[in-house]
Amino acid sequence: MRRSRKVKIVATLGPASETYDMIRALHEAGADVFRLNMSHGTQDDIREKHRIIRQVEQDLNSPIAILADLQGPKLRVGTFAQESEELQTGAAFRLDSDPAPGNINRVCLPHPEIFQALAAGATLLVNDGKIRLEVTGCGADYADCAVVAGGTISNRKGVNVPDVMLPLAALSDKDRSDLEFACGLGVDWLALSFVQRAEDVIEARTLADGRAAVLSKIEKPSAVERFDEILAVSDGIMVARGDLGVELPVSAVPPIQKRLVRRCRAAAKPVIVATQMLESMIESQMPTRAEVSDVATAIYEGTDAIMLSAESAAGNYPVEAVQMMDKVAIEVEADPTYTQIITASRSIKGSSVADGIVAAAREIAETTDIKAICCFTQSGTTALLTARERPGVPIIAMTSLRGTARRLALSWGCHCVMTSELERFKSAVVNAARAARAAGFASETDQIVVTAGVPFNVPGTTNILRVAPCDERLIYHTDPG
Repeated sequence: MRRSRKVKIVATLGPASETYDMIRALHEAGADVFRLNMSHGTQDDIREKHRIIRQVEQDLNSPIAILADLQGPKLRVGTFAQESEELQTGAAFRLDSDPAPGNINRVCLPHPEIFQALAAGATLLVNDGKIRLEVTGCGADYADCAVVAGGTISNRKGVNVPDVMLPLAALSDKDRSDLEFACGLGVDWLALSFVQRAEDVIEARTLADGRAAVLSKIEKPSAVERFDEILAVSDGIMVARGDLGVELPVSAVPPIQKRLVRRCRAAAKPVIVATQMLESMIESQMPTRAEVSDVATAIYEGTDAIMLSAESAAGNYPVEAVQMMDKVAIEVEADPTYTQIITASRSIKGSSVADGIVAAAREIAETTDIKAICCFTQSGTTALLTARERPGVPIIAMTSLRGTARRLALSWGCHCVMTSELERFKSAVVNAARAARAAGFASETDQIVVTAGVPFNVPGTTNILRVAPCDERLIYHTDPG
């Protein structure tokens, strides 16, 4: 299914978007990737959504990526005798391991690992940062705090510890079970929550064992500090701005977003910008101007994908939210300023033959009348390197592996096409010309750039570039291969 823009759209599925008709409508409206949130619903619910997505994919003959988002450890306070209390700024409050119901002076925090890591002066945030506590003293099973910012605290509200590296693995027992379940289903991407260090990602990759690509969610200050090492072992990144905005000053999030997007592009790894992009469309048919500007900013920065959460999962206007993102993306990418920004931020110089091939393909496409770059890829690496170049023409990623086509549905500019295994370069060129014509990117009188590797069907062998006509008669007449 041809898109009129290069940035991809991720839509979260939920109660508002779980039927065949709705999921198909979302894909036709512009959703390239569907996110399954493992925090909500049972594994049977997830299995049914997965089945429907694959049915839509088959019916429309359009590769769709499925992203399973693992919940991660959830840190929460216990319960209160009165269900809630009003903490006053300046008051004292204790968190401890006593399971008895809480009151105005204390509540249970059933996470001994937090007490182990705390020190005087540390900050604790409760209820999405609405309540801020500063630790004044602590021990193995308690933390005495001063209330820096008061508010209502109630049963099982979440706790964030922004300035402490917690001795917690990113994968809980539930996550390990969900990971194995999702890989067994055949999802394409796993999103890993609560990442603090590279070792968290390595554990998930080991468990996935190549069955799904691993995308690290950057939602903690420690992950920002260790981003380069996390990026090195990740297949992709999600800038999870919601939790980042709780654990860091909200003013720090925009520059962090910009830096992370650029580093992902330099590493040729897809990046998603997520959280509250069109939040008002949960209840309104029209977004705010600020939300539209936020979506546009992420696109101008060069992100691979933009994501809808509650807007498509539980909102009243899921299809309209996807359509709005699609419209904004088309408008931004038609702006000459977008091209200038993307070109100016292209400062990557690789050292491999594949780096040279994709850079040459982009240069040729932008300086001559080329309609598309067709790259044959097995692992997806050639397509990712081509996407890193952010060429001004479409990228047609051709592969014989359905899993590769699905994963590339997340990557900027990639129009994924299934092809049979090939043995001769001439056959590859013919297939590329047919794909470009079939998708409406080129006519018989146009030319395309074709990149491939010989021998075929071996990852990492990209070593050929050819400017080819889209007329098959000319291919057979001029190509001796």
